[in-house]
Amino acid sequence: MSCSPRVGVWKRLECGPGAAGSGGIIVVASASEGAGRDLLGIYLNDHLAGATAGVELAHRMARSHSGPGAGGTMQGLAADIAGDRSALRDIMAGLGVPVRAYKVCAAWVGEKAGRLKLNGRLRSRSPLSDLEELEMLRLGVEGKAAGWRTLRVLADSEPRLDAARLEGLMSRARDQADLLETLRVRAADEILAASR
Repeated sequence: MSCSPRVGVWKRLECGPGAAGSGGIIVVASASEGAGRDLLGIYLNDHLAGATAGVELAHRMARSHSGPGAGGTMQGLAADIAGDRSALRDIMAGLGVPVRAYKVCAAWVGEKAGRLKLNGRLRSRSPLSDLEELEMLRLGVEGKAAGWRTLRVLADSEPRLDAARLEGLMSRARDQADLLETLRVRAADEILAASR
């Protein structure tokens, strides 16, 4: 049996008769211990960029609903979402993952550019704005929840991750998703029923 390593960004080890060309086994693993940390850093920075856009959207929605009912609900939700972004930054710092400012800035600019969509209104919010923004925010919360679940799995083997804190963040994300779904259904009923 022959084994021949090929090293690049990934180490590829081919073993078996004739190696991979004739029924051999290929084992692929990271070439260095740092490769996994690099991937985690990319993953967490991508989530931080998404969280930045989510915070901006949530704050904008809270400002557009300034009344005592929905306004208070949206302001509380925006504060929770901003707190989750801060929690992610704390987790990244605890893991020694640097913040990639260019990703955060791109997300901030992207959220601002998203306001320019053609919605049938030039200077004011479209009646569909509330519904679409609630849907976008709900998708963002679902993505955030997936990120917390991923980190919770890693917490079993990474002592710098606090499993109890992650479970609390997961629970809060579920509550946020439920609230957003309630608001979304209500908005859909009001907006689309009025258009019939």
